[in-house]
Amino acid sequence: MRGARLRRPEAMRLWDLVEASSKIASTPARNEKVAFLTDLLRRLSPEEIGTGVAFLSGHPRQGRIGIGGAAVHAISVSPAHEATLTLAEVDAALTTIASRTGPGSTAGRARLLEAILGRATEREADFLIRLILGELRQGALAGIMEDAIAKASSIPISEIRHAAMLAGDLEPVARAALSEGRSGLERFHLELFRPIGPMLAQAGEDVGDAIDRLGEAAFEYKLDGARVQVHRQGEDVRIYSRTLRDVTPAAPEIVEAVRALPVRELILDGELVVLRPDGRPQPFQITMRRFGRRLDVDRLRSELPLTASFFDLLRAEGTDRFHLPARERFAALRELAPGLSVPQRITGDRAEAEAFFDEALRHGHEGVMAKSIQAPYEAGRRGAGWLKVKPAHTLDLVVLAAEWGHGRRSGKLSNIHLGARDLATGAFVMLGKTFKGMTDAMLDWQTRRFQELAVATDGYVVHLRPEQVVEVAFGDVQESPHYPGGVALRFARVKRYRDDKAAAEADTLEAVRRFLPHDAATAARAGGAGPLSP
Repeated sequence: MRGARLRRPEAMRLWDLVEASSKIASTPARNEKVAFLTDLLRRLSPEEIGTGVAFLSGHPRQGRIGIGGAAVHAISVSPAHEATLTLAEVDAALTTIASRTGPGSTAGRARLLEAILGRATEREADFLIRLILGELRQGALAGIMEDAIAKASSIPISEIRHAAMLAGDLEPVARAALSEGRSGLERFHLELFRPIGPMLAQAGEDVGDAIDRLGEAAFEYKLDGARVQVHRQGEDVRIYSRTLRDVTPAAPEIVEAVRALPVRELILDGELVVLRPDGRPQPFQITMRRFGRRLDVDRLRSELPLTASFFDLLRAEGTDRFHLPARERFAALRELAPGLSVPQRITGDRAEAEAFFDEALRHGHEGVMAKSIQAPYEAGRRGAGWLKVKPAHTLDLVVLAAEWGHGRRSGKLSNIHLGARDLATGAFVMLGKTFKGMTDAMLDWQTRRFQELAVATDGYVVHLRPEQVVEVAFGDVQESPHYPGGVALRFARVKRYRDDKAAAEADTLEAVRRFLPHDAATAARAGGAGPLSP
């Protein structure tokens, strides 16, 4: 019909997105998840696409908005009877909340959140709370979202994935694909001084598991330092953090080292670490002091010199390398920067890989990375081509409290507070929390058990008699100013409950501190840890 105009989509209601989220969470079938997402994406206006993709991916577009769990759960409002909130209104409110700073900002953010929750129905409010707290586990993972964007835009999935890799973020890719089509993706390409998201690793059980999954692989020391991406064009060298922030002024010795390489243009991926005089790494917190907000760079450079260990080459002398097999990238890196490359062993022999793993541990490192020598570099993705292998640690701890869950864990006591025995006082000292590793049967059991042990509650946290022992696996221990013992567990997950052990037999705070690197352990015993630099 001549003169006809495309009808602008009506403003998307938050309720419609909550309904889609519920359907996605309730089906295990990938194709059905993709279908639900595709339908919703096609109904979003161009202005709503970024918000919709972020919410369905499980996080606000603004990231953290400055309101903690206790403050969120302290808000009490009556739910609205009718769903009137639009996606745009919620996004605008979260932007305003996140932008509040200065004196009184905490209370101000809480009031603004209370106002938006007061306009939400009960299901919408539950969705928003879980979204803000990072507890919205609805199954819309990055790969599924990419499939949905491809179907909704009628663009091949390979082109969506390629653009997402280069953009480091699905939201702008979705906006471009759904609003402009294939031509919109042309803006996403590898550019000097525009960092891309780092490739990430999955967990491997042990060296044998890595070889079973990858075959012949490149084994490297797993460093616990500051992940960086370094770009160079001529004499201009810039260093970007894991979060793609420019941190060049904090590491002048790395700038000098990269300028000394026999190349005019490159992009490198690697880690920066502070080493002791014997070549062993300092604790992660020591390295991160080089990247604090207020820096005396000259003094810190003298006291805590940084060393670069690069492990990938993404671009060199005008040619992109990220799409090449890893074996070729690694060989080119070692030819270009042999003195700045991470120690590596390419092998498919288990005994040789085990010996390299032991060597990494003797040198004070966390373990090894195992990398497929055929895989391309998958920026921003937790690819199957990279596995991290670390020694397994476990502790028997006591459950001090538990928090009521949300979403699929509603009505269950989920997140547990972990404590170790303090021999000096006889009390139990909190080391952190975890909700990981729990099966459905375990959740049912602990909900019953913990209510039997309950001594107090604020409606959200249920405090318990310190009687139940739990075996917890964890990655390592770090200094923490947030807990009274000065230490906290990293990557803790429940293995099993130990009904065969009494609380008096649980591990002690001193036993936990033995997992700290030497310098950090000394500081913790001396009376607590200093602040952790961002």
